[in-house]
Amino acid sequence: MALQITKHVQELGNQAQRELAEQFARIDAIAQENTQRVLGAFQDHKVAESYFAGTTGYGYDDQGRDQLDEIYAQLFGTEAALVRVQFVNGTHAISCALFGALKAGDVLVSAVGAPYDTLLGVIGVVDKGHGSLKDYGIGYKQVELLDNKPDLNGMAEAVKDPKVKAVLIQRSKGYSTRASLSVEEIGEMCRVIKAANPNVSILVDNCYGEFVETIEPTHVGADLVVGSLIKNPGGGIAPTGGYIAGRRDLVEGAAMRLTTAGIGGECGCTLGQNRLLYQGLFLAPHTVAQAVKTAVFAAKVMELLGYETEPHSSQIRHDIIQMIHMRKPEALERFCRGIQFGSPVDSYVTPVPWDMPGYDSQVIMAAGAFIQGASIELSADAPMREPYTVYLQGGLTFESGRLGVLLAVQELLNEG
Repeated sequence: MALQITKHVQELGNQAQRELAEQFARIDAIAQENTQRVLGAFQDHKVAESYFAGTTGYGYDDQGRDQLDEIYAQLFGTEAALVRVQFVNGTHAISCALFGALKAGDVLVSAVGAPYDTLLGVIGVVDKGHGSLKDYGIGYKQVELLDNKPDLNGMAEAVKDPKVKAVLIQRSKGYSTRASLSVEEIGEMCRVIKAANPNVSILVDNCYGEFVETIEPTHVGADLVVGSLIKNPGGGIAPTGGYIAGRRDLVEGAAMRLTTAGIGGECGCTLGQNRLLYQGLFLAPHTVAQAVKTAVFAAKVMELLGYETEPHSSQIRHDIIQMIHMRKPEALERFCRGIQFGSPVDSYVTPVPWDMPGYDSQVIMAAGAFIQGASIELSADAPMREPYTVYLQGGLTFESGRLGVLLAVQELLNEG
């Protein structure tokens, strides 16, 4: 069955792509450099067929698992890493990192306003059940944005309290309307924070940002980075899991939260998943570039239609997320319907707003993915609240991502 895209919409897409040639060349150059880094790490660690054999039970002496930890540590320029299929999502990995870095009486500071919605329950800002940082006597405060940008002076003042032991920096915008942070900006934040309190640990929620640039936050002063394998570093191949990379004591602390004290990262079978984790990481620089191109293309097409976007299609990217301000709930829902129509899986399903666990407003999600919830695959989601901004991300190939965007545009135009 031919996709229902009119000649007018096809021409709109062609115009957008022509005008993005320079931006696409920049993205390809980043992918080339990151692919070289990944290939070099694979060769340095002598990746072999034997690494792909999975373990069961306790998972002792899983060479593939342990070597993948070393490869992640090399790529992120850190002392240690923990890459595990036992992390159920990015929020779980971040939670383990926070609990590993903090104890009763300590204070956590969020450096760029409130973190992503699902972390509010982890911290205890909202009551999502027993087990939050607050329940364990860990305090919290946040530095609000200043003119919708990081407040460096506010950060320096906030961390002077000797009880502050960890600072959380969220690289991506999440459901806020601020710009996502560049690695350079994170480096400046790290310098300011460390100057004010050299003993504080800086943890970066790196979700959606891996391989978008040629360096990572741990190359510029962050003590720990955390992310999900069903986002960028899994390359659209990893079936589940997360990673933590950074200072050895912080990684070990997170490992003991994931399992238990005295066991840490020594246990955790891989059940035959190592091959997919390695293959996903190898593909990640290329796959991320496809997602970034899709985001830039979506921005350009929507700008040609008169919509406001963030970032603008001409801007250099720091994550794979594209904001489009739809302004009206009906337009938001139509756009998401079009993205769903462009999916290889569940294309016949109509997304509707629903009460999603961890969120304080209804959320609409369009995602027809091979891996459930994998936002490195083309997807669009939004909280059903003003200004009715849709967050688009992913695209395993630019060609398929392009089609998904055009179908979303077609759905908007069909409805007037």
